[in-house]
Amino acid sequence: MTTVSTRTGTGRERASLRSALFAHARASDLVPLAAVPVLLLAVFTLPEATRRSLAFAYTEPTLLTAFTAHYVHLRVEHLAGNLVAYVLLAGIGYLLATAGRQRRLFFTAFATFCLVLPVALSALNLAVPRNAVGFGFSGVNMAFAGLLPLLLAAFAREHLPTSRADPDSTVVASLSDSVPVRLLPPVFLVSVGWMGALAIPTGLDVAGTAGPAVALVGGGWLLWTITSVAPGGLRSLAGVPRRLIGTPGYGDLFVVGVVLAVAYPVAGFPADPTGDGRVLNLYVHLLGYALAFIGPYVLVAFGAFDDPEAESRDVAGSRDAA
Repeated sequence: MTTVSTRTGTGRERASLRSALFAHARASDLVPLAAVPVLLLAVFTLPEATRRSLAFAYTEPTLLTAFTAHYVHLRVEHLAGNLVAYVLLAGIGYLLATAGRQRRLFFTAFATFCLVLPVALSALNLAVPRNAVGFGFSGVNMAFAGLLPLLLAAFAREHLPTSRADPDSTVVASLSDSVPVRLLPPVFLVSVGWMGALAIPTGLDVAGTAGPAVALVGGGWLLWTITSVAPGGLRSLAGVPRRLIGTPGYGDLFVVGVVLAVAYPVAGFPADPTGDGRVLNLYVHLLGYALAFIGPYVLVAFGAFDDPEAESRDVAGSRDAA
């Protein structure tokens, strides 16, 4: 009986990222992924008067416009920006989820973001009374940005040895009990603080120090958590670059995901949100990110997306061939 390894283990060869993606991806996945840009483009072809009627008026809210407003764009540059953001966030998110064996998590979140979250965001917008009209897909895009840290955690748990309690172990912890998932709460604080620092000019007043203060608290909590739960404590961080370089393809995808998670808020939370008679709704952006992070995290932490075979699964994913 011979053993053919397909995943990383002690002294074993890892399947290429391309092979892993082909093994777990489904051609049918393209249907929902492509449906969003098709719908956005289709709505944009409607007469402007019709599109305006589908926007969400805060003084005259309706359930229909609470949903449709998020798929409405009045200017081509607004549409193009949201399409590019969607392709990056949903595309990289899908690759991370597929390679990290969490397609179910991704598509559960995907359906929620596209069908339920728009109404929730519109309803929560009513908490800030104003005479304005809201529209655009950016709040949903921020939800995909909020999901990225969870997908990165699942990917790290699956493919980066430093994310396991014992890098040489042949047993992978369940997703809910893995080190990357246990690091997510402080990561959330760091990310929210980062967004606050981007959106509010840093100064000595309360508003100017809030973002950096939250990020600092989150950073301290993150370091403490790493010391408490990561194998080797803070020393384990020194081996991260070597691990990433030692896993070509996988390391590249992980780095791209991290860069996107850090960089996208720069576009989503500009210091000056006004322009061309429009005001970027930073409140909706923050809500989209926070709801998309917290909701899936709670489900992950309580084991809703644990692999039932995780505790006895061989890290190498060995296949026995007679």
